[in-house]
Amino acid sequence: MQDIDQLVEAMTLEEKATLCTGSAFWVTAAIERLDISAIVLSDGPHGVRRSTDVNEMMAEHFPATCFPTASALAATWNTALLHEIGQTLGEEAIALNVDVLLGPGVNMKRSPRCGRNFEYFAEDPFIAGEMGAALAEGVQSKGVGTSLKHFAANNQETRRFTINAIVDERTLHEIYLPAFETVVKRAKPWTVMCAYNRLNGPYCSEHHELLVDILKQAWGFEGVVVSDWGAVHDRVAALRGGLDLEMPGPKARRVQSVIEAVQRNELDEAVLDESVRRILRIVKQATATPKGGTFDVAKHHALARRAAGEAIVLLKNDGVLPLQQPSKIAVIGRSAKQPQYQGGGSSHITATRVDIPFDELQKQAGDATLSYSEGYPAGAEFDQKLIDEAVAAAQAVDVALLYVALPGNIESEGYDRNDIALTEQQIALIKAVCTAQPQTVVILNSGSVMAMSAWIDGAGAVLQAWFMGQAGGGAIADVLFGAVNPSGKLTETFPLRLADTPSHINFPGNPREVHYGEGIFIGYRYYETKDIPVLFPFGHGLSYTTFDYSNLQTSATLFDDVDGLTISVDVTNTGTVAGQEIVQCYVRDVESGLMRPDKELKGFAKVALDPGETKTVTMKLDFRAFAYYHPLYKQWITEDGEFEILVGASSADIRLQTTVSLRSTVMLPSLLNRESTGGDWLSDPRGQAVVAPLLEQMLGAFNGEEHENGGLNMDTRQMFLQVSLLGMLEFQEGALPASPDEIVDGLLAQVHENQTNT
Repeated sequence: MQDIDQLVEAMTLEEKATLCTGSAFWVTAAIERLDISAIVLSDGPHGVRRSTDVNEMMAEHFPATCFPTASALAATWNTALLHEIGQTLGEEAIALNVDVLLGPGVNMKRSPRCGRNFEYFAEDPFIAGEMGAALAEGVQSKGVGTSLKHFAANNQETRRFTINAIVDERTLHEIYLPAFETVVKRAKPWTVMCAYNRLNGPYCSEHHELLVDILKQAWGFEGVVVSDWGAVHDRVAALRGGLDLEMPGPKARRVQSVIEAVQRNELDEAVLDESVRRILRIVKQATATPKGGTFDVAKHHALARRAAGEAIVLLKNDGVLPLQQPSKIAVIGRSAKQPQYQGGGSSHITATRVDIPFDELQKQAGDATLSYSEGYPAGAEFDQKLIDEAVAAAQAVDVALLYVALPGNIESEGYDRNDIALTEQQIALIKAVCTAQPQTVVILNSGSVMAMSAWIDGAGAVLQAWFMGQAGGGAIADVLFGAVNPSGKLTETFPLRLADTPSHINFPGNPREVHYGEGIFIGYRYYETKDIPVLFPFGHGLSYTTFDYSNLQTSATLFDDVDGLTISVDVTNTGTVAGQEIVQCYVRDVESGLMRPDKELKGFAKVALDPGETKTVTMKLDFRAFAYYHPLYKQWITEDGEFEILVGASSADIRLQTTVSLRSTVMLPSLLNRESTGGDWLSDPRGQAVVAPLLEQMLGAFNGEEHENGGLNMDTRQMFLQVSLLGMLEFQEGALPASPDEIVDGLLAQVHENQTNT
């Protein structure tokens, strides 16, 4: 392939326009005259969904390893594992002749009802960014590209093609953009996929602020912005807005519209050239990696099993687990023999093999006798006979293992869930079985949050096994029998009820728009700031052993924001079996100019410990760990003051804490103007310097008048701090040396002069 600039110079206008639109459903355009190859894109992100016919949408797919979905992988809190899985996905992509894998997805879990939550990592942007970056780096280390998606604010499936997400500036920058930013800056994905929806007006496929100002310029993204399939409404407007490649194709009329727009001077050809350069760069990267061959099916299946085991979250355990050599086991639930191991939609993988949970139990049960009861039907209908059969089976054994998964059409791309409850049959089944057999373990397969308040008190133990991938059946057996000590922890809060969720009254919006009325307070940020009880908090997960935290240390007690802070803590396995603990670090701003959440996750580490072993865990907190986005300054800022460093096993289980003091190095422009209140002037260092004497003089004069009149029963200072300085001066206009307007304008000029000199 020739030098990219030379290729652009040699291309005709028609060839350039052609290159910017796909030639088939999964293939980009080739320019044979210039030896520019086509490349193949394939759905992901938890497996390679390579079509047997890249020209067709509905073709079958080649078998590939179906790994646990993102909601499960996130629960591992293990970036090294995610990198390893990414490498494996890259190997399979090469074997299946795929150049770019469409994933990972790092959108926030704004509501537990979102049908695509199983494809996303978390309700928190910090961990979503860390996990997404690790996966993308792993894939791309093999010479295969990734496509970070869906940019941005694609947090629901309802009316996803047209809905206008109304998100205030601070919320956008603090919650919905940081995970994308982390992956872009750290992993440098080859492509970023725009979302279908609108964002504060424009479609994401035409959003110049999003795609150019933020992604390409502020974050330095050098790859290709590709459309989600069918997301482009106006091809010329999309090019102007920063979208480089439209998929799928072919779309002759789109190509022609670009040609004509350039010819009519409605589109600067330099804009088209820039998109062509970006596409040529990833074509060059893709063709540098030879494709074809085979992959180790058994080895990859074993990795999928290890990942699934590490993802399982032990939500509750009254001593039932691990199983202690029961002689009779009742296995109940359709999903024990017909596992629900992945969600529906474009990420659905044709697995190389699927482990059946019941069969895997038999392999590890030793001399125990296993019985099976269906428990619930395939759909949502109610069948009391199945419940009665399950109860009878549970009464006759030492322990009951109750596998529960929603009907397969509930959690899928394309639509949102109506609620977060199990079916009526499943709830009745769990209640009845737990009543009949207190030694009941409930194993849940779901991609997201499930309501449990109606039945959880009766269960002896509860495992959240997620959409576990093709090897999950064996992984569950590993955890049940103690071959694997569960170490997964939640990356989304499990509420007591749907009505408690922060987005409840604003989800999914009206036919035209959805307001993100909860602002920055999503997930645990909301529950903990509002002190709302939850079923299981963010970061929760039990183990078969116990861990002690001690000796919290910080690299400094007073530090500059640009230097950041290093913290360390000793963790000891105080139990009798080896295990892994996920140490979480949260930061609380003691006093802030704008309201902030009670605490925010800013660091984590996973550590493996033998019984009695102690290890020191170290975490680095950077500038952003202490900053917040200020919409008036349109930037991230820090403020002088105290911060609490909180280290624990979940957001609600803080074991150690200490207080440090931060010095801000951020130089902010003054925001003072004619409408600024007395409080605004006093809170601005430059404003305070010029106005403090005048303000004290005015307050003193007014207080004197107040006392002469017998008192006004109010705090004069607090009242006047809420009034504009101009308004305060109006009260004393006759006693002033100049008009109030002249005085305020003079003070503003002094502030500006001081700012310039600084």
